[in-house]
Amino acid sequence: MPPFLRPSLLLCVLATLMCPIARAADPMPSEVMAALRDSGVPLKSFGFYARPVERVEGTERPENGVKAKPLASLNAEQTFWLASTTKIVTSLAALDLLGPTHLWPLRAHATGPIVNGQLRGDLVIAGNRHPITADEIRLWFKQMRAEGLRSISGQLVLQGVLLLPEGSANDAADLSLAATEPTATGLQGDSARAYNEGSMVLSIEPGLGDRAKIVLTPKPHDVVIVNDVLMGGPCDAWARWANPGDNFGPKPHLWVRGRWDASCPKEYVAYVRPLPGMARASSVVLPALGVASAPLTVSSVGRVVADLWAETGGVLRGRVIETGHRPDAAPVAQANAKIAWRSEFSIPLSQVVREINKTSDNEAARSLLLSLSADGVPPSRARQDAKNRIHEWLRGQGLVDGDIRVDLGSGQSREERGRPRAMVELLCNAWRTKGAQAFVDSLPIAGVDGTLVNRMRNGLAKGQAFLKTGTLSDTRALAGYVRGRSGTVYAVTAIVNHPDAARARPALDAFISWVVKHG
Repeated sequence: MPPFLRPSLLLCVLATLMCPIARAADPMPSEVMAALRDSGVPLKSFGFYARPVERVEGTERPENGVKAKPLASLNAEQTFWLASTTKIVTSLAALDLLGPTHLWPLRAHATGPIVNGQLRGDLVIAGNRHPITADEIRLWFKQMRAEGLRSISGQLVLQGVLLLPEGSANDAADLSLAATEPTATGLQGDSARAYNEGSMVLSIEPGLGDRAKIVLTPKPHDVVIVNDVLMGGPCDAWARWANPGDNFGPKPHLWVRGRWDASCPKEYVAYVRPLPGMARASSVVLPALGVASAPLTVSSVGRVVADLWAETGGVLRGRVIETGHRPDAAPVAQANAKIAWRSEFSIPLSQVVREINKTSDNEAARSLLLSLSADGVPPSRARQDAKNRIHEWLRGQGLVDGDIRVDLGSGQSREERGRPRAMVELLCNAWRTKGAQAFVDSLPIAGVDGTLVNRMRNGLAKGQAFLKTGTLSDTRALAGYVRGRSGTVYAVTAIVNHPDAARARPALDAFISWVVKHG
């Protein structure tokens, strides 16, 4: 159990499988109901469930097969699109099946010999499906120096390497679905870079007038941006292509709506996919590497890596080259022990999960799911094998088929659905596992960091709610743990599925605040 959330009351016994099943629409607190009505979204579109992770004095005895009663419930047995809260399932399965100390290796090899610290050939770094941060590359380069590599006479080849922008704590990758949905088999290509190439990046920052400043980069010909992001309010905005019923006219209109505040930072809030037949962008502007005012383009990743190599004292005679993922390349080179110098940099699974959940990294989540496939499974069958393993694990958690479904592991598939009660059951089960601390550490903290850095920062929930966010064009979701003022910790899920889901985000936040206040 995470020590910084450890309450004084007894933990619930999690071995039993029975749980009270909520009715389709159980009574909800009046102040939350008011927020739901204010959103204008029908009640049937919401799903809420909150239950103590521990047995509270006065509740039924666990040995009689009944767990703690829910604090609140609405449509708890209804199935909802989970969006990025699916990453909770992927993370918990990986932490339980592999263990939080499991090491995720990244490998590099040389194409020639190293003589007196100089590599007479190329250095090839294989991404191994996992995005890597600048800090991790910096540490790895220092390790390589200690292992005897000082100079590279050839090229530095990045093979399927995805550089994760640091400080990019928003649901930008999720909001890419506002313009198009993934296919049944997932997004095109095997990397986030392949998917985002050809997209337009939407950034928002405080404006001088009554509306925020919006920039779409690069802007295609004849696209009209409808700026409906008003100044004042939470840092929340979303984008979608206008449909004929919006009556904007014959030209393509990108409708951007929401609220922004003068204190909100500049954020890259969406990767917008072009409409069919629309000229695709030739480059993508991504969030900056630690500097919000200086965008990092795909073509500049090589420059960043070259700078990091020089910063750590290395010399590069050639240049940095980016190539696609070739899983057979590293083993072939490593097999030739006479010429292949090798280096391995291992990242603990706990750190991988933290990067996934704090920044809502879709590519890393999909890769994490693939890592659960059995050794020797052909790449064409890896995802199905991993899905089968997760669903078997869910059954071992006491859930039944249909409670939760995982497809890509990231929440980007419409096949990824779940019941609020089932998500809370999973979170309660996780509370006493060996990976509990690593998991809670990975969750964004309300008003403090991650995808919640600009949410609930002025209310009771700040610093008291540890929640994974979820965002699709028609979905907003929160799931994780909330510490009530009594000291009791609750597992919670709050979801809305509706075309106007973004309007209902304040209602989800109101529910979390209510749990803090009355829990």
